[in-house]
Amino acid sequence: MSKILVVDDEEKIRSIIRKYGEFEGYEIEEASDGMEAVLKCREHDYDLIIMDVMMPELDGFSASKEILKNKQIPIIMLSARGEEYDKIHGFELGIDDYVVKPFSPKELMMRVRVVMSRSAAGKAAVTAALDERDVYNYKGLSIDFTARMVKVDGKTVDMTPKEYDLLFYMVRNKGIALTREKLITEVWGYDYFGDDRTLDTHIKLLRSNLGPYRELLVTLRGVGYRFNEED
Repeated sequence: MSKILVVDDEEKIRSIIRKYGEFEGYEIEEASDGMEAVLKCREHDYDLIIMDVMMPELDGFSASKEILKNKQIPIIMLSARGEEYDKIHGFELGIDDYVVKPFSPKELMMRVRVVMSRSAAGKAAVTAALDERDVYNYKGLSIDFTARMVKVDGKTVDMTPKEYDLLFYMVRNKGIALTREKLITEVWGYDYFGDDRTLDTHIKLLRSNLGPYRELLVTLRGVGYRFNEED
């Protein structure tokens, strides 16, 4: 049984998520603030965390950052604010999804299933590839698919799990025009229910991390994007 940690200072919200989560067959534990969540994650392992942003003691962003220092646990962030800045900040920290309050508990459970399925598939892919090194090199850009490592002019670039997934998929399909729908389906999952602006946000983050090679990510107006090697 998969174990989920629900972190929110509102008991009513924790209760609703627990009700729907247990109905879906998950084991649910609760924390009322970010500090309690960090302490619980030090003592226990979880398959996913649902984390509110605005909380006493320690906010959701700070708690997520602290947790992800030591454990790779998928995180779905809850927030009453839906500004792009907040979403970018969350994705930069490494969260997997962002849900704006008020939310539908049923939709939240759908997102939980998608994120957990994606996490399991990613772990399986890494395990299967351990005995075969797979590296893409272009000038000073080195992408190690096996180690999930990217280097720009010899310096290792620290990226979020979803940035790696998106970059890897685009490089695997270099030179091909990839529609927004195709990218979202292949990288986030066919049943992803999020805002497609999430894709644009991740492209923006990727370009920032690639630095002098940012132009390899080409925008196709009205279509999507393409990873294109320069002549």
